[in-house]
Amino acid sequence: MSKTRILYVEDELFLGKIVKESLESRHFDVTMESDGVNVLSVFKQVNPDVCVLDVMLPNKDGFTIAGEIREINARVPIIFLTAKTQTDDLVKGFSVGGNDYIRKPFSMEELIVRIENALRFKELGARAGNGKDTLQIGKYTFYVSRQLLTGFNEERKLSFRESELLKLLYGNREKIIDRKDILNLLWGNDSFFNSRNLDVYITKLRSYLKEDDLLEIITIKGVGYRFVVG
Repeated sequence: MSKTRILYVEDELFLGKIVKESLESRHFDVTMESDGVNVLSVFKQVNPDVCVLDVMLPNKDGFTIAGEIREINARVPIIFLTAKTQTDDLVKGFSVGGNDYIRKPFSMEELIVRIENALRFKELGARAGNGKDTLQIGKYTFYVSRQLLTGFNEERKLSFRESELLKLLYGNREKIIDRKDILNLLWGNDSFFNSRNLDVYITKLRSYLKEDDLLEIITIKGVGYRFVVG
């Protein structure tokens, strides 16, 4: 069985060495980079299963790197590591395609749990799309890798998280999906802040799909959602 490949970006070399060795002792295959400028080329060489990015890096920050990674790979999970605690930083991290956000200092146990959760999310996302890059959702066409939704003579470029939520809902269509499961899979936890974010994204998807009367995202009060397709 092949090892999970992790691209770990950290400029605090002492901390990086400890984290790298700890992950490798848990049978992960870790490639570490300390300079933000080099990350994209290393990413292309390694083709990692998960990216763990420090935010504050020399020459190029983790948010910028994540945006560049998303331009070439919409699905690889990205976990941010940072000492930043401001809400604006959290929002920015998720808006550029981050899957999770861990504040420093952190425990190895927490990091490993977050990595495993990110991998489950990636696997579920692949299953949700049935391995297809184009999904027909009612009268809309969803181009998964391009994060593009078309229909009714309109094209809409979706954000990474909008795309993942739509794919998850469609992959589990006609079933009730627990709200907590969505939060844990897409945001890493079910905090109040993330819960409010989910409300916003559900509202957005409803507005994007409103022209097709046969599509409906139904709220099951106190439980979750059911995506009805025709």
